[in-house]
Formats: sequence, C-alpha cells, structure tokens
Amino acid sequence: MNTISTLTEGGRRRPRPAPGITPGPAPRPVTASSPDDYTLPVVAAGQRALARGWLWLALAALVGSGLFSVLLVLARTPGINAWLPAGDFFRVALVVHVDLSVLVWFVAIAGLLWSLNARPARTPAAVALTRLPLLLCGLGALGMALAAFVDPGQAVMANYIPMLDSATFRAAVGVFGLGVLLLVLLGLLRALPVGLALDGAGALRFGLHASVVATGVALLAFAWSLAVVPSSLPPKAYYEILFWGGGHALQFTWTLLMLVAWLALAQACGGRVPLSPRVVLLLFVVALVGVFGTPLAYLMHDVSTVEHRDMHTWGMRFGGGLAIAPLALAVLLAMASLRQLDAVQRPLRAALLASMLLFVAGGLIGLAISGNNVKIPAHYHGCIVGVTLALMGLVYHLLPQLGYRAPSGRLAVLQPWLYGVGQLLHIAGLVWSGGYGVQRKVAGAEQVLRSTGEVAGMGLMGLGGLLAIAGGLLFVVVVARAIRRQCP
Repeated sequence: MNTISTLTEGGRRRPRPAPGITPGPAPRPVTASSPDDYTLPVVAAGQRALARGWLWLALAALVGSGLFSVLLVLARTPGINAWLPAGDFFRVALVVHVDLSVLVWFVAIAGLLWSLNARPARTPAAVALTRLPLLLCGLGALGMALAAFVDPGQAVMANYIPMLDSATFRAAVGVFGLGVLLLVLLGLLRALPVGLALDGAGALRFGLHASVVATGVALLAFAWSLAVVPSSLPPKAYYEILFWGGGHALQFTWTLLMLVAWLALAQACGGRVPLSPRVVLLLFVVALVGVFGTPLAYLMHDVSTVEHRDMHTWGMRFGGGLAIAPLALAVLLAMASLRQLDAVQRPLRAALLASMLLFVAGGLIGLAISGNNVKIPAHYHGCIVGVTLALMGLVYHLLPQLGYRAPSGRLAVLQPWLYGVGQLLHIAGLVWSGGYGVQRKVAGAEQVLRSTGEVAGMGLMGLGGLLAIAGGLLFVVVVARAIRRQCP
C-alpha cells in the first residue's frame, strides 16, 4: 500500500495517505466528559427491564391514541365528516385520544425517566414493588380504551382529563391514578441525591426530582378536589372542577420534563449549553416554585369560584413560564454552534428543533385567545406536542442504553419534522377557523361552517392532523425497528 507512516502518541506507527490520495473521514475525537455536560442517568443493568416496560406502555398509548385520532380528525374534516356520526362518536373518540396521548404517554415516559433516577432495587420484594406502578398504570390505560366500547356512558369534555361518565371508565382512571401515586412515592423515597459538587448531570437529576414533586402536588390537588367537590353536580361541572387544580399542577411536571429533554438532547448532539449547572438548577427551582401555589388556591378560595380557577391559571403562566425563555435561548445558542452531526445525532436535532418550534408557536397562540373557539385547542396542541416531540427525542437518545439500536437514517430524521409540521398546519387551521368563531369540541354539522374561509381553515386543520397522525405512527415504526435490531 502506498502510504507514509507517522508516529502516534504511544510510539506506534500509523499509516498516512501518500500525496494525491484522499483520506477517508477522520474518526470523531473522543473527549473526556466535562462537569458541565448535561447527561441523563446511565441505565444500570438492574433497571433495564423496568425502563423497557415503561417504554412499551408509552408506545402502546401512542398506538391506541393514533387509532382514535384517525376517527377524530375525520369527524372534523369537511366532506368526510358527513359519512361519520358526529355527536357522541366524536366526543368518545376525543376523550380516549386525549387521555392516551397526553396522560398515559407522559406518565409512561416519566416512569421511564424516574426509574433511571432512583436507587436500584436490591431484593426480589423491592423489584416487585417497583414494577407494581407499571402494572397498575397499564391496566388502567387498557381499561380506559376498552370502556369506550363496552361502557362509554356520557362523554364529558373536561379540561386536562376528559372523562367518560361510566363506572368502567372511572374505575380505570382510579387504577391508573393509584399506579401514579405509587410511582411518585417510590420516586421520592428512592431518589438518588444530587450531591454537593453540582455538575450538569446533577442539575438534570434535580430537574427530574422536581417533576416528581410537581406530580405529587398534582395528586394532592386531585384528592383535595375529590373530597370537597359535591358529587351532586352535573357531570360537566363536576369533572371540570375536579380536575382543574391538579390538571394545572401537572403542566409543571410536563414542562420540567421537556426542559430536561431539551438540555439532554442539545448535549447529545454535541452542543455546549452556555449555562452553568447552578444556573440551570436555579431555573428548575423557578419552574417548580409556581406549583406550590396550588395548595394556596385551595386554602384561599372555594373550588367552585372564579378566583380559585384564576389563581391556578396565573400560577401556571408566571411560575412555569419564567424558566422557559432563558433555557430555550441557551439551547438554541448551543445548537447554532454545531457544524457537523453524525447519523445518530441528526434525529435528535430534528426532535429538539421541532419541539421548540411547536412549543413556542403554542405559547404565542395562547396570547391571542379570545372567546371559546378553536384557538384554545390550537394553543394547547402546540404546547403539548412540543413536550411530546422532546420526549420522543429523548426516547431515541435512550434506546441504546436500553439495549436497542440507535435510530438513524432518513425515516428517523423525517419523523419529528413530519409530526411537527403536521401539527403546525393543524394548529394554523384551528387559529384560522378560530378567527371566524368556529367553536371548540364540536364536529360535523355542529361546526356550522358558513363561509369559504371557515371551510378552508378546518380543511387545513384536517390535512395537518392527518400528517401529524402519520408522524406519530412513524415514531412507533422507527422505535419498533430499533427494538427489533437490538444490541446483543
């Protein structure tokens, strides 16, 4: 071979291409980890089975939600909705779609992350106890989906946790809630300490601890409401009041998980976040502090009053929102400094950027809400999908630690953009139609689409929704392919 030898550090000779021969790509240099690296807890061998179980529950929730969302979007799309029943059909599909895609999916990913952020179980009894929340949450999610067919009852479009007012669905939600309660208790009792010598990994660990605390406050709010809300109220009023306080508190959980995901994904892409771990920890504290206004709202005002509702709303806006802007700016600066990414990093960057785009779009739409129209679902679809995309990217990042292949290739890069752009069109159509006063939570003839603009807006919503459904199902396909090609 026509090469010239050069000495390496250890004195060994390394071939160097002769003049006129183009060398292949140089290997990526291996650098030592820095205290400012924002890395997630490493998956220990004893934690892998439990983490995989939470991942499977998350994927099952997305598949189930996707199947219901196909019916949901078709029920709202002009022309197609004439072939489908509107009233109860639309509302039952919407209830199950929201509960699976938001509540079950988010809790399952939280369970995955919290299981990595806890001390490993050492005895068979302890192992069984750590698996009990997963079993209960899985049974509860299955019961919710089955109730739509066997005992749907009245569909109640309550905010945060819509309900089917039937014994089967209430029992399923109760079993799921019991699983979440046990998951939170274990997360608090088995938490790994952050440590005095704070580094980037410790800051992320604190962020995960903070999300457990926020969920605990949310469960306290749900229990408090359950104890004081009169059961004699009509179902719509009852469930709306019941879930209002705890639902707001859960938004702190989802926001904290998203911020942890943004930092971890930026680091995994090779970016250097220009914030010290102490500043990041302080921002997590700011994001958490607002949730402690939840008990104050219960102590200061009756749950049925406007003042009680408004206190939760303002606490979420100002408490949870203050930490997002500086962290988002720091992550964007870290991503802007990147020049070259490998095949494994490209899907992570796509998920991160799509997440930030949707979350910011949802936040801006929230500033333009006026009246009870479809601008409201446009706002929360943007924010919720922003969180979802961040957690999807985190799943891609963690798959190798769970013993699976890292997603790579065109489909893995396409998936976040297909899902994100689809949802962007979806919420753009809703904002467009909301400008005409199209009401939320209705479908078919109930939408009363009178003008060409209203029809066009809802048609754009339907197109975007179908693209987003395809993107969500493609996520399941990409992850399933990675699981099938698992590492030895």
